[in-house]
Amino acid sequence: MKPLPITDYTAASALGAGREATLSALRAGRGGLTAQHFETAALETWIGQVEGLDDAPLPAELGEWECRNNRLAWMGLQADGFAQSVARAAQRWGSRRVGVFLGTSTSAILETEIAYRHRDPDTGALPPGFRYAQTHNTGSVAAFTRRALGLEGPAFAVSTACSSSAKVFANAQRMIALGLIDAAVVGGVDSLCLTTLYGFNSLELLSREPCRPWDAHRHGLSIGEAGAFALLERESDAPAAWLLGCGESSDGFHMSSPHPEGLGAIAAMRGALAQAGLLAEDVDYVNLHGTATSNNDTAEDAAVRTVFGFEVPCSSTKGATGHTLGAAGALEAVICLLALRHGFMPGGLNRLSPDPDLLCRYLDANQDARLSVVASNSFGFGGSNACLLLGAAR
Repeated sequence: MKPLPITDYTAASALGAGREATLSALRAGRGGLTAQHFETAALETWIGQVEGLDDAPLPAELGEWECRNNRLAWMGLQADGFAQSVARAAQRWGSRRVGVFLGTSTSAILETEIAYRHRDPDTGALPPGFRYAQTHNTGSVAAFTRRALGLEGPAFAVSTACSSSAKVFANAQRMIALGLIDAAVVGGVDSLCLTTLYGFNSLELLSREPCRPWDAHRHGLSIGEAGAFALLERESDAPAAWLLGCGESSDGFHMSSPHPEGLGAIAAMRGALAQAGLLAEDVDYVNLHGTATSNNDTAEDAAVRTVFGFEVPCSSTKGATGHTLGAAGALEAVICLLALRHGFMPGGLNRLSPDPDLLCRYLDANQDARLSVVASNSFGFGGSNACLLLGAAR
């Protein structure tokens, strides 16, 4: 593919809102996980909760979309002047030529959970103020974002579990290549809810302590929330970075476990390299999917070694942010863009005892480096896999 300019990007997560807050936390090796105190959940675990979200309602003119997920999207859109960058793109290309493609997994299911507590005791009817289409509906966040940004181009949500907001980069790239649009807002938004917390707990995948990717005694993930966005344009005189290649695959091995040899992950990574016209040795750093679950880390370690060998530096940043599910691909793409811009590879947090069976060159501490190309892996339930290759602006 022809490299596609990334002209702006931002994120709001447990590390903070905006590039500077995210960068500062990563540079300091400071994680955002805290002991769980969300809503009515009675679970012993740690989460990556976005600070200030409970006290940040949407503007009155967007009130019909009010819910935690759209609040998180709005927070992300306002950070770093991202909305203003989109407005300039809309002025340049026309609002009908700017698409919106966002990943999410649970959208605003929290609104439905709350609504069910207030059902009519006689009929079971949900409260009259409950607005499914503008909140819980999977497509809500894409429709909300288009409305909030004043865009008129195509918009949709992708929901393929944890690969969702990596795959939207590929959706945008194809739409631009086909001439259907000239620019796209891509990203992902997923917010905390009880269904996610209790669901992963029922799968026995929820850690009782901050998650420990690549650790010999890892025993589960930490759920987080995030809203992360990037602006892709057909051309730019001053790109912030480049989208070089996207690889996608679906191995369909199991509903919730990856192929033990990482075959789907291998196909996605090789697909990204092929699309970018690059060799494995051209990649300077790999941001791992790295969930800190036993099967996932083992399969990904094998897959990364198969594609990139033993020497490429890699790490998981989920020890800092938690697993943000449908937003993970976009959040970790933003982290990779920061790494490219500022010349460092983020070390993974919380690993106390390296697993001797995992043989990738895993970084426990930040390492300064002049990076040209980085890869970001996102692998979801059902064997939905994606890999993004991102390049420095220079």
